[in-house]
Amino acid sequence: MDRIDAMQAFVRVVETGSFTKAAQTLHMSKTTVTQLIQQLEARLRVRLLNRTTRKVNVTADGAAYYERVVRLLADMDDAETSLSGASAQPRGLLRIDVPSPLARMLLIPALPQFYARYPDIQLHMGVSDRVVDLIDENVDCVLRGGEITDQSLVARHVGDLELGVYAAPAYLKLAGRPAHPRDLQDGHHRIVGFLWLRTRKALPYAMHRDGESLSVHGRYALAVDDGNAYLAAGLAGMGILWLPHYMAADHAARGELVRIFEDWQLDPMPMYLAYAPNRHVSAKLRVFMDWVIDLMTRAAPLRRRPL
Repeated sequence: MDRIDAMQAFVRVVETGSFTKAAQTLHMSKTTVTQLIQQLEARLRVRLLNRTTRKVNVTADGAAYYERVVRLLADMDDAETSLSGASAQPRGLLRIDVPSPLARMLLIPALPQFYARYPDIQLHMGVSDRVVDLIDENVDCVLRGGEITDQSLVARHVGDLELGVYAAPAYLKLAGRPAHPRDLQDGHHRIVGFLWLRTRKALPYAMHRDGESLSVHGRYALAVDDGNAYLAAGLAGMGILWLPHYMAADHAARGELVRIFEDWQLDPMPMYLAYAPNRHVSAKLRVFMDWVIDLMTRAAPLRRRPL
C-alpha cells in the first residue's frame, strides 16, 4: 500500500461522500479506492468510514484522522515547493473554473505571461458560467461574478466590474434608440436576458442618475446562461445588453456595439475568487490568485471598494 495514495483517497472519499466520486476525481477505479481505504483501516486498526448502500459517513476516529491528514498533505505540498534549486518555483496541478468570457477575452490570452513566470504549474481550466461544486468536482478555486452566497466558501474579493448598457447598430436602426431606461419596459424594446444559474431567472438591473433610481427588467425574446452566447446575441441584434466594459470595448471601437444611457450609473458586478476552507492555499494557488487580481486590475476596469 502506498500510504500517501491511501491518505489522498481517504480525504477525497470524506470530501465527496462517495467512493465513486472520489475515484473519478483521482482518476482511479472505484475498486482501487476501496482497496486503499481497506488497507489504511487495516494498518490503523480502526474503522474510518461507515458504508451503506446509499452513502458513506465518516466515523469519529475517521473525522479526527481526516483533520490530521489534510494538514499533513498540505505540509508535504509546502515542503516540496519550498525546496531550493529547481523546486523553488510553485509547481503541480491546479484545477480552476472561470466564466467563459473572462477565459476567452482576458485569462487565456495572458497565460503566456503566467507560464513565463510559473512554467511548472499545470492548469486544468473549466470554462463555464455554471455553479461548480468545489468539493465534489475537486476544484481548487473558482472565479465568479456576483456576491458569493455560499457561506461554506472562502471568498477573496478581486474588485467590482464597471457595467454599461450597449446595443448593436442593427437593433437601434430597427427599434430606435431608447431615451430613458423606462422605455425598455413598454414592450417596444427588448433586451437579451441572462439566466443567473443560482436562480435560473433573468434578474433586473439597478440604474441611477441624479437621485433617480430604478430596476429595469425589460422584455426579451431570448435568454441565455452563458456570457459568450449573451454577447453574441447582442451583436446579432437580438436586444439590449448590460455588459462589463472589458467585454464591450473592442466591439464598441469597431462600431459593432453602441453604448446607450451613458449618463446613468449601474451597480457594478463584484468579482470573487473562492475556494473551500478545508483546502490548503498552496503556493501554486496563491500565485495564481495574485496573478488573476493583478491581471484584472490592469486589463479590466474595476471599481475598488473603500477600505
